[in-house]
Amino acid sequence: MSTSTPPSAPRAALPGPAGAPTGPAAAPRVVRQRRRRPGLIALSIALIAAGGLSGALLFTASGHRSSVLVVARDVPVGNAITEADLALASLALDPAVKAVPAAKKAGMVGQRAAVALKSGSLLSPGQVTSASLVKAGEQLVGVALKPSQLPASRLSPGQEVLIVSTPDPAQAGAAGAGKPGDTAAPVTLAVTVVAVGVAAPATGVVVVDVAVPAASGPTLAARVATGAVALIVAAQDGGS
Repeated sequence: MSTSTPPSAPRAALPGPAGAPTGPAAAPRVVRQRRRRPGLIALSIALIAAGGLSGALLFTASGHRSSVLVVARDVPVGNAITEADLALASLALDPAVKAVPAAKKAGMVGQRAAVALKSGSLLSPGQVTSASLVKAGEQLVGVALKPSQLPASRLSPGQEVLIVSTPDPAQAGAAGAGKPGDTAAPVTLAVTVVAVGVAAPATGVVVVDVAVPAASGPTLAARVATGAVALIVAAQDGGS
């Protein structure tokens, strides 16, 4: 006995607008997957890596620091530089900036300040010199002065000053006897300050080392021994 399969029922149509039947439902659209391009991916990775490397190099270059010397305290022009006058600092410097490396600190000690060095400033090679303030043909004479024999202004090595004789008035009157109204002009000598000592605690006497022409050295030393001298600062250019 044979059996027969009943025919399948027809697919119901989906209702359309306002309940009107429509055709059979459309099959879902298959989205195609984009093909990956290995070459393009490799190029992107290479560009990202190159950008990161460039940034790292720029950061490293901008953050490079050098150990250099700075001035720890004021040093007047002409003064010898001591170890306490210098300090170390780590700075990021432009290549155009001329600085003294920290490794050369020992060589800077004992040099003289060619210009006035200010505390906190960067030390450059052109600010120091090994030249002495006592030139050829000159002598170094120490002049002991009381506070009343020198200006209150601080003296600096390299400064041009005058040493003036201050003879006793009685001796000056005797020397000028027979010439009424005449007054002997004080003897002056132009010298260069080489070093300024520390005032003595009890008397305030300060010894100032000065460089003088060799021919005038003995004469100045003899005048200083009498104590009848004074120091005055020469007027600067444009001064009255």
